[in-house]
Amino acid sequence: MTQKTLVILKPDAMQRGLAGEIISRLERVGLKLIHAELVNASKELASEHYPTTPEWLEKVGNNTISDCEKYGVDVKEAMGTDVPSEIGELVHKWNMEYISSGPVLAMVWEGIHAVEVVRKLCGPTLPLLAPAGTIRGDFSSNSAISENVEHKPIRNLIHASGTPDEAAREIELWFGKK
Repeated sequence: MTQKTLVILKPDAMQRGLAGEIISRLERVGLKLIHAELVNASKELASEHYPTTPEWLEKVGNNTISDCEKYGVDVKEAMGTDVPSEIGELVHKWNMEYISSGPVLAMVWEGIHAVEVVRKLCGPTLPLLAPAGTIRGDFSSNSAISENVEHKPIRNLIHASGTPDEAAREIELWFGKK
């Protein structure tokens, strides 16, 4: 069950000097760092990293609409639209701008169930929901609504591949066939 997975320390993690702490956490659970590179992601790389499907755009848009309703925010006023796919396009644009806004540390980690282990260590994508002891839970408290009304992506420190297939695609995207 040895796997490889992609981990990217996003600009907020790099700006805050959290690389050493995060790497240490991954090493402590027995994962092995097999490749790392400091990268300034181009817009093309960012676009390929965050591919969109109509389903993804709708899901993100509907999640944003639900958050706005939950917190009493007028979605049309905050986002400029109330069409789920258009909101998804905005979030996609912010994500691409963010990952290319400064250096990121792209890494390949290897170990038993590496994909699942890294995801568990990171915690949920939304830092507000991440429990203490996870990377996002210990170092961030941002929420989707707090960022979206500011027209920003969710600054959640780290990207971790979600599945072995996604990891293979992302590793090749970021590092080629090395």
